[in-house]
Amino acid sequence: MICAITGSSGVLGSYIIKNNPDVKFLRYLGDITNKKEIKNWILKKKFDYFLHLAAIVPTSEIKNNYLRAKKVNYYGTKNIVDALLLKRNVWFFFASSSHVYSSSKKRLKETSIKKSISSYGKLKYFSEKYILNKFKNSENKYCIGRIFSFTDQNQKKSFLIPSIYQKILMSKKKKMIFYNTNHNRDFISINDINNSIFFLLKNKSKGIYNIASGKKINLQYLIKKICKKFNKIPKFLANKSSTTLIANISKIKKIGWSPKDDIVKILKDYELSKNFK
Repeated sequence: MICAITGSSGVLGSYIIKNNPDVKFLRYLGDITNKKEIKNWILKKKFDYFLHLAAIVPTSEIKNNYLRAKKVNYYGTKNIVDALLLKRNVWFFFASSSHVYSSSKKRLKETSIKKSISSYGKLKYFSEKYILNKFKNSENKYCIGRIFSFTDQNQKKSFLIPSIYQKILMSKKKKMIFYNTNHNRDFISINDINNSIFFLLKNKSKGIYNIASGKKINLQYLIKKICKKFNKIPKFLANKSSTTLIANISKIKKIGWSPKDDIVKILKDYELSKNFK
């Protein structure tokens, strides 16, 4: 199995390469915004699968330089898609996000209304629409995985779970105040994400799939669990508004894949990886 991959040095890309030793990965280490460079690389290399994971993710980074994020996240994807359409029999996976959806009290289906809750989600949705349009009449197959919340030991401290641990560990106070935390999210382990992608790959599945646990976790519940471990007492100040992003995963379950890990396992693995006692 030969698989081309972008974003191989990122959190998810690094995990995928490390945990799939039977796969020969061709890492694209160049600039995906350079149309000529990525096109020449794709046409020169031989592979059957292409995982596109590269993107600018942190909200603050996108906010500070939206044009750069658009160039990478949208136009970079466009360059890859255009080049792949010149090849034959390639299965293409695009790592999208739950942020293409708007907040909803109902579990989100792949067909749910898209109204991005962030600039990151907006760029992912622009990319999705381009992929759907371009692959419509192609013999190559595309698969879009809308990945919900996850964490890993290598995530930056600006991401949700690492930021919670960081705040707790840095504080000497027993009682701690948390702002804007009454939100509901769907957490999936990075191991389940890896397994879902390769399940879709091996089946050459086509279309859009939510990659998630399908379980609702309130962030205040999450914070309480982490605080309890470190003997801290959290106090929550009220939000102006609450948001909910929970997946309906019946589509991917219908073809034979289900997540294995729950939030307890996710937190335990994170703590072990960081040697928290």
